Amino acid sequence: MKMITAVIKPFKLEEVREALAECGVTGLTVTEVKGFGRQKGHTEL
Repeated sequence: MKMITAVIKPFKLEEVREALAECGVTGLTVTEVKGFGRQKGHTEL
């Protein structure tokens, strides 16, 4: 089993999900996070 951790922009989620499905990935956990600092609260998934 392998674990992949990625930080992506919300609008890319479906594209990444589809690409992972094509590679045979059957499970996915998505967590919404907020940055603090130079990004001033930019939201990412």
